[in-house]
Amino acid sequence: MTAPTTVDPRQARSRLHELTVIDVRTPGEYAGGHIPGALNIPLDQLDRALPDIRSAADRGEVLVVCASGARSENACRMLAENGVHTAALSGGTGAWAAEGHDLDRPQGSTRATWGMERQVRLTAGSVVLLGLALGESVHPAFRLLSAGIAGGLVFSAVTNTCGMAALLARLPHNRPRKADLDATLTRLRSS
Repeated sequence: MTAPTTVDPRQARSRLHELTVIDVRTPGEYAGGHIPGALNIPLDQLDRALPDIRSAADRGEVLVVCASGARSENACRMLAENGVHTAALSGGTGAWAAEGHDLDRPQGSTRATWGMERQVRLTAGSVVLLGLALGESVHPAFRLLSAGIAGGLVFSAVTNTCGMAALLARLPHNRPRKADLDATLTRLRSS
């Protein structure tokens, strides 16, 4: 399958008024700052939102956004497999902010959830240290835990996927509340 269409932040900024922007990050990441007007539909909820995203794509162009571009490209591929053409924001919200464009933050947002990349780094580093410590103090076989994480990180880089991020996205602090997702889908239907 071919790589998804990408749009750079400058192009997206000039066309923002005509795009439906879907942010596939976790709700905590979204609350930390998102492209103005973006709708939060986490990557693992795309199946549920597929009919509404398909309708939005029939009405106009859909731009999929994440932190760096990797999750949005995966989302675009998944949507393309279901007959929905979308584009990904090249470099994600990181590139958007680096070019000086504003990010919206929900008023009264108290969520302080770390970005997914930071959560992955903390978890991977903690498991590596745990494996090394247990390998030194309990049994050398525990070092295989560290080797497993290293192998997983290499696989993640080669395939541009992240199993650990997929697992972490299932934690309660990374999940949207049903009411929040329902409200987002209602906004998507009416846009």
